[in-house]
Amino acid sequence: MLPRLLRRLIPLFILVALGVFLWQKIGPTLAAFNPLAPREPQVTVTHNTVLTQVEALGKLELVRYRFKDVVEYKRAAKYPFLPDAKAALIVGGEAVGCLDLRKIRPQDVTFEGDSVVRIILPAPELCAFQVDHSQSRVFSTENDFFQDASLVDEAYRYAEAQVRKSALQSGILAETQRNAQQILVPLLHTLTGRRVVVGQRLVAPGPARKL
Repeated sequence: MLPRLLRRLIPLFILVALGVFLWQKIGPTLAAFNPLAPREPQVTVTHNTVLTQVEALGKLELVRYRFKDVVEYKRAAKYPFLPDAKAALIVGGEAVGCLDLRKIRPQDVTFEGDSVVRIILPAPELCAFQVDHSQSRVFSTENDFFQDASLVDEAYRYAEAQVRKSALQSGILAETQRNAQQILVPLLHTLTGRRVVVGQRLVAPGPARKL
């Protein structure tokens, strides 16, 4: 009787073992088709880049100033019974001095005899300034009444204006002029084989732009 029972159970064991084997092999694949199974979140990005402007550049960057500042910005409350809103920022910024070589006119280059070339360079400019957000952070905000984003934006705009002001006060235009002579005189001497005399056009610099 026992051999007969074993003959009946052996096929059942084989079927169970085969089912376990098949499930191990194809179970993960079948799980992918299960609409109720948890899935990894998928991210889809759609973009359409459009070229809006092509600008010819002739600005020679000659010096870059970097700044660190602690800005305490206070905005008066709208109602007198409310405290003033405050934000404290640790700000990193940079400003760039340059010459716009597109402003050199034909009459700005004159040859004197066979040995001298005289060049009048355009006035130095503060051509770019910005807050470096990778080097900046918000230290604290107070009494902003859930408007901290607006308060911090105002503080950063103020800090950016201070970057421009600090660069001009630190003499970035004079440094730009000195660097222009140090770089351009040897270069032009090599190109022309003449002694190079550099002058500066006395024109008020144009407005700086943000980076």
